[in-house]
Amino acid sequence: MKLSFYGAAREVTGSCHGVEVGGYRLLIDCGLVQGSEEKNGQDFPFDPSQIDAVIVTHAHIDHTGRLPLLLRQGFRGKVYATAVTMKLMDIMLKDSASIQEQDTEWKNRKGRRAGETPAEPLYTVEDAQKVMELVVPCRYGKTYTLAPGVKFRFRDAGHLLGSASVELWLTEGDLTKKVVFSGDIGNSGLPIIKDPQPADTADIVVMEGTYGDRSHEKAPDYAQALAEVIDRTLGQGGNVIIPSFAVGRTQEILYYLREIKERRLVKSRPDFPVYVDSPLGIAATGVFQGDLDEYLDEEALALLQSGRQYLTFEGLYFTQTTEDSKRLNTDPAPKVILSSSGMCDAGRVRHHLKHNLWRKECAVVFVGFQARGTLGRILLDRAAEYVTLFGERVAVRCAIYSFPGLSSHADREGLIRWLSAISPKPEKVFLVHCEAEACEAFSRTLREMGYNTLAPNYTAVYDLYSGKMLLEGLDRSQRRPARTRKDAIYQRLLAAGTRLLDVIARSYGGPNKDLQAFTEEILALADRWDRKE
Repeated sequence: MKLSFYGAAREVTGSCHGVEVGGYRLLIDCGLVQGSEEKNGQDFPFDPSQIDAVIVTHAHIDHTGRLPLLLRQGFRGKVYATAVTMKLMDIMLKDSASIQEQDTEWKNRKGRRAGETPAEPLYTVEDAQKVMELVVPCRYGKTYTLAPGVKFRFRDAGHLLGSASVELWLTEGDLTKKVVFSGDIGNSGLPIIKDPQPADTADIVVMEGTYGDRSHEKAPDYAQALAEVIDRTLGQGGNVIIPSFAVGRTQEILYYLREIKERRLVKSRPDFPVYVDSPLGIAATGVFQGDLDEYLDEEALALLQSGRQYLTFEGLYFTQTTEDSKRLNTDPAPKVILSSSGMCDAGRVRHHLKHNLWRKECAVVFVGFQARGTLGRILLDRAAEYVTLFGERVAVRCAIYSFPGLSSHADREGLIRWLSAISPKPEKVFLVHCEAEACEAFSRTLREMGYNTLAPNYTAVYDLYSGKMLLEGLDRSQRRPARTRKDAIYQRLLAAGTRLLDVIARSYGGPNKDLQAFTEEILALADRWDRKE
């Protein structure tokens, strides 16, 4: 009876945990590795053909994105998820596969000119479609038996529509252990979805700690606050650009925009148009408007039962085609545009930024976390007077706003509240889905509260029978070595970039003359090495 950690160990992507009992092997999640580890981090440290089943906590790609790869490498078992997660997975996995195919086609086009061997995509749209043939839709609160000695039940995690925590009962011989996997724990008070529903008992807990080292700001009246930004910007003839993740965040913002319209909070242009410019976001919004009695919170459900829509309103438009998207930037009428990606590193939002960043009358509104090194973070920190988009230097002159309290992850207090509902205290709490620093900080907090905690390494193995670690696993310096000399050199370049960001951070408060010289040197270096297609 073993518990293994195959992903999201001291990092926040690639969620994948293994359970073995009586010869039966299953995974909890099978997510895509993202960020600096993305290129060399997708391999499995196990044989996919030996996995009997996968339980999925929610549809986000960092929890589901390697399922097509798992199937491609031999997995033939069943995948268990809530019905809504199944629908969102269908959209997101096909979108991810399409991106894999397009990226590979682009690389091979360039590679042919250099005489390189053609690459293959990580997986294809066909692989994604085959995964969906294996999915078994499940309900919250119902217990399912996977094999003798293996049962599970879903509880609403409150993170995304259809998201779940997993209660898993394992029996081997005369020993039964209850292991609870938190999935991603939601932030209480979010629109549309219910608040997290914690488990009441557990022997072992595997829980996320994304924001275990910080607290969210006290939630304001988001509709009123957002309306003030929109009113001010549209009133001076500008556009409001909202970079937004296509699944979850886009729908939450639509909920607030509907409320703004109903309360008539925008005075300058009460009939202002709103455009959702994201094919994935449009498809996901369709799922959010289906038969959702089991998933919606009381307010959203009451709206539907009264015959009203909670995500649609007069003046809402969806742009499917590239041509429709381009027309938004030639239309002079002030408008609100929601577009992905949420961190501005890809997608149609980059085109909208190119056309609006330089205009003082416009505004960019961030509604989610912006990771260090992303374009979103650079803009949010006002770290550059100019950015390069599609080979052009674009001045950053528009207003920039942030609403950090709209995070879909629970903060430190929310995580503690979720764990404290489990009584008596579990034997062990494993912290995953958090960077090393956040893991250590949250682990210290929980130890002070009397919990036995550990932030496991990648490939660590814990024996549920004896309560001992069988394998300590690999730390970040040992794992996922680069496969070629070229990759190793690129990893050095990434490390150099990280060091540069650290030097920039330490330069705060320095003499203006030095800061100006430093800035010019960096811009000159970037201009020299910027690779344009």
